[in-house]
Amino acid sequence: MMDNTLHQSIAIENVLQFKMRGRVAYQGVVSSNLALNFSYSKPFNDPTGKGYQRPINKQRTKDFAKFLSSGEDSLFTPILLNAGGEWDFQAYDKIRPNIGRLICKKKASLMDGQHRLGGIGVYTKETSAMLNVPFLAFHCLDEDEEIKFFDIINTKAKGIGSSLSRYLKRNNDNLSWIATQLIINPDSPFYSIGTLIGKRNKEKHITLQNIHNFLKLLTRKSDLAELPKEKILYISLYYFNEIKNILPNQWSDYKKYRLTHIVCLNALSIAGNQIISENYNFSSNHLNNNEISKSLTNIQNIDWSSEGSLKYLKGVSGSNLLAADLVTSFKNK
Repeated sequence: MMDNTLHQSIAIENVLQFKMRGRVAYQGVVSSNLALNFSYSKPFNDPTGKGYQRPINKQRTKDFAKFLSSGEDSLFTPILLNAGGEWDFQAYDKIRPNIGRLICKKKASLMDGQHRLGGIGVYTKETSAMLNVPFLAFHCLDEDEEIKFFDIINTKAKGIGSSLSRYLKRNNDNLSWIATQLIINPDSPFYSIGTLIGKRNKEKHITLQNIHNFLKLLTRKSDLAELPKEKILYISLYYFNEIKNILPNQWSDYKKYRLTHIVCLNALSIAGNQIISENYNFSSNHLNNNEISKSLTNIQNIDWSSEGSLKYLKGVSGSNLLAADLVTSFKNK
């Protein structure tokens, strides 16, 4: 059974009281010691039928604890609570009616943040550190409102997406920076068909995350990955521009041809990993453009049409199969 009992009341200072859509709410900060003890979770299988929380994923709590170990950059969002009418607000004075002390007589129901709190518990136990934990608590939601809110948070609210995440990391991750340049550079073949934020449409069907994957395939298990990001950008621009120049119609017509479908671009990246590595002089940092261009001309012999032999090519296995054929064709220059 769910237990919201506190052995003694808790006082939280400097709390902001406000209204959200007509509901009274509180915003403040508590020490990690208090944060780990002033709330409880309602498991989905509680006999009351009013539970909704999934079991704790221990790996997620460990991952969050590891995140907290990264220091000053390990910021996190407030945990979300329902005080159920058991917390009383006492304003400091009439001049500041919305700032005061919050008296917690019983534990609040934790609506969002159980893995954050679990990770905080692991981190503080291992390090003996104390953290400030931000919270937002509704004064009182009934149980059905609480369940509905939980459902909205976990089904309607969406993450920022992998493409936007890559964009935000572009200054700290070389491949993210290169992928971004391949979309925003007017000289790039992806300029007119790439999208930074991951939202596809008829014209822009290649996402930043897709290009990041192409780059990983193009450089993995190769000394290419150790080159400066500007050099990898140059190589990538040359390689994909050459493909576009050889097959301009196939590159520009996504509906009629498969060339710029993800499965085929993945295959071209896998094959490019081999041909570029074989034609790059790491001592002089020189790319043998002529040899690569000669090899790539053989991609004209492949039927790239949507109704051709590549029609049923799918997934990783499909990309690997096509890549093997491409490598064979490169050797027949």
